[in-house]
Amino acid sequence: MSQFTFEVGKTLATTTSTSSLGRTGTIRTPHGDIQTPAFIPVGTKATVKSVLTGSMKDLGAQALLANAYHLYLQPGPEIVDEAGGLGKFMNWDGPTFTDSGGFQVLSLGVGFKKVIAMNEDTFRSDEVIADKKERLAHVDDDGVTFKSHLDGSMHRFTPEISMKVQHKLGADIMFAFDECTTLHNTRKYQERSLERTRLWAQRCLTAHHKLTVERSHRPYQALFGVLQGAQYEDLRRKGARDLGSMKVPVDGADVEFDGFGMGGALDKGNLGTIISWLAEELPFNKPRHLLGIGEPDDLFVGVENGADTFDCVAPSRQARTSAVFTEDGRVNISNAPYRRDFNPIDENCDCYTCAHYTRAYVNHLFRSKEILAATLATIHNERFIVRLVDRMRVSIVNGQFFDFKNDFLGRFYAKRDNA
Repeated sequence: MSQFTFEVGKTLATTTSTSSLGRTGTIRTPHGDIQTPAFIPVGTKATVKSVLTGSMKDLGAQALLANAYHLYLQPGPEIVDEAGGLGKFMNWDGPTFTDSGGFQVLSLGVGFKKVIAMNEDTFRSDEVIADKKERLAHVDDDGVTFKSHLDGSMHRFTPEISMKVQHKLGADIMFAFDECTTLHNTRKYQERSLERTRLWAQRCLTAHHKLTVERSHRPYQALFGVLQGAQYEDLRRKGARDLGSMKVPVDGADVEFDGFGMGGALDKGNLGTIISWLAEELPFNKPRHLLGIGEPDDLFVGVENGADTFDCVAPSRQARTSAVFTEDGRVNISNAPYRRDFNPIDENCDCYTCAHYTRAYVNHLFRSKEILAATLATIHNERFIVRLVDRMRVSIVNGQFFDFKNDFLGRFYAKRDNA
């Protein structure tokens, strides 16, 4: 039944003298292969904002990720299903991912929006909510009741509903429904939440198997379990062991996860340590996806500690605010010094924007509030991050990962470190 496999390639432990969990690999899906490590651009509503889908293929994206919660609300999973699935709906013939809606439990529930990286040295409360925000989601052991941010209508997500929605969306890789906590929650709540996520994971596997059988006319969809546990080593390791070894008997078959998503609110200072805890516990022969991480230093940390794929909205979101990546750091291209700068955004970048336009032109577009500004900046940022992770993959094969890491980060953050 399954058309999904993962094959591990070179590992950092075998190509360097430094012990590391990083590796290359190949994820095979019904819609194509993904060479890992790889960055997966986010097209929240079945589109990477301001960019044609064809442009994403041209800039080297191997797969795209869309948001189940947003597509559930608009246009609805039934319409995407009728269109032939997410890929056909958005004119993308490569692999696709959908997240489960679990992150919206956090963002709607406590109003922190897109914030995953937090500082754990703050207050502890299970009723925490962001300043001047309304709680739009309420969690119980069965699922989540939430209010639509579009029209205020009430909706219900359970593990079974999340699976049904994602099967209709038809992505090659989807994620189990989980509860994403904040770093502000108490230890006791984190323990309860971890158990809730474990039980939801079992329900997701059961529903996934039944839907796979019912929808055998569609290509197989892989299901990744999502690991929580905040900053606590024992909880993180327990969650990885529980889901990594989970087998749920359904109709005479033992159903298990095809891979794993490493989720949850994180203190960036502990990112590498947390990923390594999970990688050490998870099955070696299954892929690991790090959810919501896209800054250059974090990507190096993720790859080094065993993450295979990544997704994040940061490249496109920052592009729309005129923040663009260069090898000498991130710059605000709309600032005055670039008005007469007739060089490409980054002289070493091979993207369409850098090949055809100058900093001065992109500066002009942003200052003139032209829509094309967001398009050109997004193409560049997405290509920069996709290519960066591609270069990490090559450096692992060549046994030069740590040299590449030190050279790149030393230059990228030089201005910040010298400030």
